[in-house]
Formats: sequence, C-alpha cells, structure tokens
Amino acid sequence: MDNKEVGRMNNEWQYHLVKGISWLVCRLPYKLILLIGASLGPVYGLIAKKQKLRGIKNIKIGMNMNDQEAEQLIDKLFKNLGRSVMEVLYMPNLTKSFIDEHIEMRGVEYLEEAIAEDKGVIVLTGHVGNWEWMGAAMAAHGYPSTTIVKKQPNAQFTRLMNEYREMVGLDVFASGGNEIVSAAKALKKKKLLGFLADQDGYINGLPVPFLGQDSSAVIGPATFAKKFGSPVVPIFASRKPEGGHIVHILPALHYVDTGDEDVDMYRLTEECVRVTEEFIKEHPDEWLWFQHRWMTKMDQIIDYDKKVAARERAHEKQ
Repeated sequence: MDNKEVGRMNNEWQYHLVKGISWLVCRLPYKLILLIGASLGPVYGLIAKKQKLRGIKNIKIGMNMNDQEAEQLIDKLFKNLGRSVMEVLYMPNLTKSFIDEHIEMRGVEYLEEAIAEDKGVIVLTGHVGNWEWMGAAMAAHGYPSTTIVKKQPNAQFTRLMNEYREMVGLDVFASGGNEIVSAAKALKKKKLLGFLADQDGYINGLPVPFLGQDSSAVIGPATFAKKFGSPVVPIFASRKPEGGHIVHILPALHYVDTGDEDVDMYRLTEECVRVTEEFIKEHPDEWLWFQHRWMTKMDQIIDYDKKVAARERAHEKQ
C-alpha cells in the first residue's frame, strides 16, 4: 500500500469519526449540547495560546479595553465558540419546526424590499454568532440561498460542512475558480448570494480601517453589486442568552454609480466594513477576534496609492 492510499484511508477515517461524533451529539437535548460546548470552548482557549494572545491584542485595540477586560471578553468568546461547534455538529437536527422554535428573524421587511428590486440579493455577513445556523434559517424560510466559502485546512471537515450546508438547503461555492462563475449565475437567477466579508482582503483588497487598525477589505460584495446592480443586505446572527439565535436583517446598501468607479467601489466597500464593525461592537464576544483579519500590510496592496487617492475623493464628497 503506497503513501497516497494510506493518506486517503486516514482522510476517510477522520471524516467518519467526525460524522460519528455528530451522530452522537444529535442524540442529546439542545440545552445539554450548549452546556457541553460552553465547557469545552475554554479548554480550546488553553491549548490555542497563540490565537488567544492574538485575540486579546486585537480586542484591546478594537474595543479600547485593558488587559483584564480583553481577557474576560476572549474567555466569553471561547465559550460561545464551543457552543457554536456543538451546534454545527447538531445541524442534522435543524428541521423547520426546530428552526422556528430556536431562531428568531428580525428585519425581514428589509430583505423583502431588496428582493422586490428583482436583481438578486447579495448578503453581507461575517464570522459572528453562528453564521451556519443563520444560513439554515434563511433557507428554511424559503429564501433561495447560496454561499461562497473558503476551503478549510482540513479537507474532511470541509466535506462534512458542505454536506450539512446542502442538507439545510444552501448551495455552496468555494472561493476562486469556476465556482465564482456559478455563483454569478445564481445571482442572475435572483437568488441570495452570501459573502463572509469580514476576512482579510489580501493584495487585491481596499485600504479600509477596521476596528482601529489598517486593513485590506474584501471587495467581493461591491464587485458583484456593481456588476449586477444587486442590493447588499447586511445579515448577522447573535446568540440568545437562553439558547437559540436572532437573525438581524439590516437595511440594504447599494452601489451608486457616480462615474468615478474607484470612488464608488471604495464607498460601498467602506459602508460594508462599517456596518460589520458596528455589529461586532454590539456583540463583541461573538466575533472571531483571533482570525488573521489584519494580515495584509498596506504596502502589499496592489495599486495602493491609487486606492488611497480614491478613498480621499470619497471622503471629500461625503
């Protein structure tokens, strides 16, 4: 047996192990899995020391907190993260009746108004709350939803997650390659196209400060809004203290064509960043502060000077 075959067998073993754990979790009451998750999350915080220190640093800057306040917040985050991991394993139990009981939808009128524009809808969201359950709730309420996701380092976890996403009614496209073409086709069919747009925008992003630090912002939502004229609807999830979630649907943002494409792209991208930032500040113990959101340095951004000039023009016109 060669190394390739051994690797394939190991991958299959990992996949079936996680799926088996998920099967066991699904046999437990929902309240119990939340308690288990809240207990296991801090254990991960003890193991993931680098992530914890990175999160504390970012919290201190973004929330203007001292060391003690930041540590208390990151501890709450790890508890919520543990709950979310257990809830992801629980996803096969997300029937329509379960969703109706545990997930509250607020601001649906904003989404209906955006759908009525008949140009498809771009959903702006982020790694806050349980975004996987948010997507399930959207699909369960009859909104044809697609999502663009990054492949995870563990291919077997990606495989399982995509199975569960499709199980609850989401169409899944991986970022990059032909999947983007498929996503564009979905938008043309007037479906909802979701972007987890709180990540680093890398060298192709726009220089938009985020939570107190220079950052490269993702341009995906603005790019699709410009191309298809679709409204961008911010939708985020937050956790209820007693269990379950709230899906917050906010007023739509739009690409406004003023004839200066660079300014128009910057303006909408900045609006997306600001509404995301505001929601995170309202629910700071539910956002992944330790992610590499500020990894790209400003001098690494392509056409940085040109983009800064567009930023200045955008601010002059406000």
